[in-house]
Amino acid sequence: MDVKDVFKLVRFSEEKMAKIPLFDSERMLIDLYALLPGQAQKVHTHKGQDKVYYVLEGEVVVTLGEEETLLAPGMAALARAGVAHGVRNESGSRAVLLVVTAPRP
Repeated sequence: MDVKDVFKLVRFSEEKMAKIPLFDSERMLIDLYALLPGQAQKVHTHKGQDKVYYVLEGEVVVTLGEEETLLAPGMAALARAGVAHGVRNESGSRAVLLVVTAPRP
């Protein structure tokens, strides 16, 4: 059985957003993103994968194509394959996201 205590795995880096592997299979990839204030994941695209951002703690601004919106705890956003996407922490507090990518890149 593969069970993890998600919040015990969270770590932050002063240098850049921390990407923490949670689960990995041949069909999907699940990570934690830990962002300190001012940190970001640059906007990028995936040709053949969808990505879901789910906020566990804090707030982030998510970019999906030409649009941006603020996500708070309990909110999720879907970046469909081929749509430019990224997140940034513009708040004064840290943020933690659960990120699912499928199929696995």
